[in-house]
Amino acid sequence: MRYPHPGGPDERRRRFEEIYAANCGPILGYVLRRTDNPDDAADAIAETFLTAWRRLDTVPPGDQARLWLYGVARRVLANQRRGERRRTVLNNRLRAQLAADHRPLVYTGELAEIAMAFRSLPEPDRELLALVGWEGLDHGQIAAVLGCSRNAVRIRLHRARRRFADALASPAAPPPASVHVPHGDLA
Repeated sequence: MRYPHPGGPDERRRRFEEIYAANCGPILGYVLRRTDNPDDAADAIAETFLTAWRRLDTVPPGDQARLWLYGVARRVLANQRRGERRRTVLNNRLRAQLAADHRPLVYTGELAEIAMAFRSLPEPDRELLALVGWEGLDHGQIAAVLGCSRNAVRIRLHRARRRFADALASPAAPPPASVHVPHGDLA
């Protein structure tokens, strides 16, 4: 049912502010009692009042507005729970698939030394070298991924390669007989 309200944008904003002021506390309490996480509660409150703003012409007048908002909040919370269940199912399925498919790579000899040197680098260096070596990206593409200039990529890549060469030239400890490496580090 529509509840037309004469007036322009100022009247619309005034009506929303009245609804919000009169109902925010009770709706907040309703949502907080039904969630375990304050962030989820904040999201539900925001979504509830966003719905009220978008559908302001369907919000009933007076005390009926609170009942309407309870209904909206109830549906928002139900949608959050459904989404969380779907994410959990997908997460569990992916975890099981990765556990079944993932086999750590084992390197021996010179490859073990290279793997150790690579893993000894700081994460930003490994990321740069991986974007070039494994993903095959050029400097412009890497700049887009990292959110920096092509020149910054060129400089950082030069330094990362130098640190990698230094790590290869002077191993800190004698290399082990073999190195187990997760996929992605030297795949």
